Amino acid sequence: MLVAERYDKIVGLVNERGSIRVSELSELCGVTEETIRRDLDRLEQQGKVRRSHGGAVSVKEAQAETPYFEREVMHQEEKKRIARAAVALIEPYDRIALDASSTAWYMASILPDIPLTVLTNSIKVALELSSKEKIEVISTGGSLASKSLSYVGPMAERSLEAYYVDKAFVSCKGVHPERGISESNELQAMVKHKLIKQAASVYILADASKIGVQAFTHVAGWEEIDVVITDSHIGAGDARLLREKELKLIVAEEL
Repeated sequence: MLVAERYDKIVGLVNERGSIRVSELSELCGVTEETIRRDLDRLEQQGKVRRSHGGAVSVKEAQAETPYFEREVMHQEEKKRIARAAVALIEPYDRIALDASSTAWYMASILPDIPLTVLTNSIKVALELSSKEKIEVISTGGSLASKSLSYVGPMAERSLEAYYVDKAFVSCKGVHPERGISESNELQAMVKHKLIKQAASVYILADASKIGVQAFTHVAGWEEIDVVITDSHIGAGDARLLREKELKLIVAEEL
């Protein structure tokens, strides 16, 4: 593969996935990780990608929110494993919050019909839970974000202030070992931050492609996070850095 062809492939993969790690690019392009790092440095200078800790992020990421139907199929199996691990932590009579992520929707789809209170800004999560008679669903109002099928904005944030939950399950675009949790869309970031503030315990749902990524908008620092649930593709170095933050790291293994 010529250098120019490799550059095109790297940019295409980064734009397709939103973010990708050096190790994965190395495998897909058949070159060393050091070569990929040099490639990413050059591509960042050209304004074609943005470097992140351990990988690269699409320069398009900060401009628009990824449509829900696209997020639903990205890293699908990893998200389902993370959802199963998260649901295993929920007990009868818990009050929980689920954000508008595809992983939260996977959680809603497999939640058993047990006594629970679920607070969400997601239309898809609310609809998924509507047939489960023992689960009380509280949905925020707000402005409809059509791409994510969720409610955002000042009304959604104010409505969340009326509630406290035992556990908040929140996904994100970036989990950076030094800079915390981040999101590509500012309105979504503000709702996620409010969900975190209203919870006794906070669980971050993040497949391994998001580890090491710094997205556009800050959501929360590590002092606000209790648990990170990820998949088995997480690198040993990233796992070590996260455990140094004095939080619990759960790695959802393949069944």
